[in-house]
Amino acid sequence: MLRSPLDKLNALYLRVFDSEFMRRILRNSSYLVSATVITAAIGFVQNYFQFRVLLVPGIGLLAAMAAFTNVINRFTAFRIDELVIKYVRLYVERKEPQKAAAVYKLAALLEGGGAIIAFGLIYLLAPLGVEYFSDIAGVEALFVLYGTLVVINLAYDSSDGVLQVFNRFGAKSVIDVCQSLLRLGLTVWVYLAGGGLMHIILAELAGRLVRSAAVMVLALRTAKREWGAGWWRTPINVLQSDRRSLLTFAFSTNLSATVSLVAKDSEDLWVNAFLGNVSGGIYAAARSLIGLLQIPVSPLPSTTYPELSRAVAQDNWKAVRGVLRRGSLLAALYSLPVAVILILFGRQVITLYQGVDFLPAYAPLVILTIGYTVVNLFYWSRAALLAFNRPVYPTLVNLAGMVLKVAGVFALAQFGAVGFATLLSGYYIFTVGLSVLRINQDLRTHLAQAA
Repeated sequence: MLRSPLDKLNALYLRVFDSEFMRRILRNSSYLVSATVITAAIGFVQNYFQFRVLLVPGIGLLAAMAAFTNVINRFTAFRIDELVIKYVRLYVERKEPQKAAAVYKLAALLEGGGAIIAFGLIYLLAPLGVEYFSDIAGVEALFVLYGTLVVINLAYDSSDGVLQVFNRFGAKSVIDVCQSLLRLGLTVWVYLAGGGLMHIILAELAGRLVRSAAVMVLALRTAKREWGAGWWRTPINVLQSDRRSLLTFAFSTNLSATVSLVAKDSEDLWVNAFLGNVSGGIYAAARSLIGLLQIPVSPLPSTTYPELSRAVAQDNWKAVRGVLRRGSLLAALYSLPVAVILILFGRQVITLYQGVDFLPAYAPLVILTIGYTVVNLFYWSRAALLAFNRPVYPTLVNLAGMVLKVAGVFALAQFGAVGFATLLSGYYIFTVGLSVLRINQDLRTHLAQAA
């Protein structure tokens, strides 16, 4: 008997959301997806004005400043949010509130110290940043100005991790929307007033300051509610028995972050250093449109990771398998149609949104779309490895990918932005593919042991 389209849709819905884990992920993601859609729409409008204020070279220089700050910050950071989510969640499940509070306290101290060191390095290295990544001399002060972002985010990641553990996604979504509206309003004002790059940077920093302050205040209130008013006096030495596990996780994720920033998070630095700010602007324009592909999928790792950690802590491996399969299906329902649209109508989108000067961004856009679609379909790969207590494996995979990609830079840089797009997509396909194979092997082992 043939089923109606409505029956097929109902069957698909039941297939994706027939577990409590997936329903929780959907519920938490719905806040972030709603906020992400709204903030992405606001961000696209903001970028429209930025493209017209800065033009192609200015967009390239702004992207280089952002990457310069991010790279230095990553060298002193520990992906603190991942450590907080894993261990605070673990101690909450074990009914050990003292240890959970101590993890947040330790994470905030590490993050704050790293941020101060990072800003010092940005201040000292700004002249080198101008020399290698800018076509305009004498803009060291702008590099330093943008670098104040690391001080603004003094304890943002650790606080964000606490909010994720205790499912404060709704409040966090409101904060994200408010800061995006502020940045948009200030950017429009810069456009109407005839401002320049410095004013665009100040608009960015103002929004980030509002977001960081609000998230930290909310996290402190959440900590007080969960662990009492004196939680911050919890001695860190209560974690003595778990010190080795914590340090291994922290340093392995930090090393992984360092490898990732060389391989993928410093793209704008590579392009601007090898090709200049004009090509850097073209490449940044292509990457900005990839945001359309990532809008509803980007929040999923942060909501899937706590649920995977919960399922692993409960030894519920069937639930883990269900979350991974249904997560990929959910991501595919959005990613594949949007990827087709970007490939078929990318030129029209670039012309209408960014202007004809940015049309050379179409070829890099098509290549990047392929790589980012693979990332979307297996968005859970890193979260699953961390939940499976394999923090070192993604580091090794990323390291291998980084070596291949850096070697490829010297061979493919002659092809301009297209060459760099090919390298990035290839890196994603290589690293995600190996991670998924490892996860599949581990999952089969655990399921066999459970059986």
